[in-house]
Amino acid sequence: MTALLSTTRHPGSLLKELDLTKAEFEELLDSAGRLKAATAAGMERPALIGKNVALIFEKASTRTRCAFEVAAHQQGAHVTYLGPDGSHIGTEESIPDTARVLGRMFDAIEFRGFDQTTVEQLADSAGVPVFNGLTTQWHPTQMLADVLTMREHHDGPPEEISYCYLGDGRNNVARSLLVTGALLGMDVRIAAPAGLQPPVDVIDAAQALAAASGARILVTDDVHQAVRGAHFLYTDVWVSMGESEDRWASRVPQLVPYRVTQELMAASGRPGTMFMHCLPAVHNADTALGARVQRQFGLTGAEVSDEVFESSVSIVFDQAENRLHTIKAVLVRGLG
Repeated sequence: MTALLSTTRHPGSLLKELDLTKAEFEELLDSAGRLKAATAAGMERPALIGKNVALIFEKASTRTRCAFEVAAHQQGAHVTYLGPDGSHIGTEESIPDTARVLGRMFDAIEFRGFDQTTVEQLADSAGVPVFNGLTTQWHPTQMLADVLTMREHHDGPPEEISYCYLGDGRNNVARSLLVTGALLGMDVRIAAPAGLQPPVDVIDAAQALAAASGARILVTDDVHQAVRGAHFLYTDVWVSMGESEDRWASRVPQLVPYRVTQELMAASGRPGTMFMHCLPAVHNADTALGARVQRQFGLTGAEVSDEVFESSVSIVFDQAENRLHTIKAVLVRGLG
């Protein structure tokens, strides 16, 4: 009897950075650059006409959802959005069963949610490309946008680029930045308190990649050592989606020394150091969260000051735009 459950993942899937070789990662960046140029010149040629993509979202999203939808539409594909309350996924129906249903109807599936196991199960059972739009552990589409942005703002090869992430080193962005830089041979630093540094297995994986690529890796609680000479300083929210709001009370005292301010930017010693953030950012008191942080902790902005966020060295909206172009490259690679 033939087994109903397939465990063969489609080669066009993108589940985490560790699944890519250096050459594959760079080809996605090159493809994104070509697609971006073609769109700007009004010469884009849709390669995905007639394709259908399911977008599964357990977590709220602005950039990821919009980038997947616009990228698909510009390439001629259609999308169906399945939000947290819009399907039986994970409640009345298992992930493998859902994957087998969607794989019969769609040409690809995107997942943005909590557990990395969920996107892995989708890929095991769907029989079509599955793309990780974010999990608690990894954020590969963000990394593609980030490295494309760094390449656009740096004249030399990626191997010459140095960047420093500051904040909660255990979250998905910090983990992904560490292994991505290691994969590509870059100079990557993680500055975080001892209790908030990347897990040992992630550091070990990055070191193994660095041994092959020549990357330089530093994980430290010493802020000034970490930022010295960096081309880019990068941070993220101090409490991630899905974590209890009570975490702010413990995180703020731990992470205030890692807050990106004008003084910290200057501490790089490099006049051209630029600021990056995957967004959304708590940089002022104009949001409900920002107002609460100001009221409770006396901070205007949390992980980054408004002066830095709104300055000429802030390239956060270049990153945001590049989510579109790099996700388009992922779709074309997976479905082309």
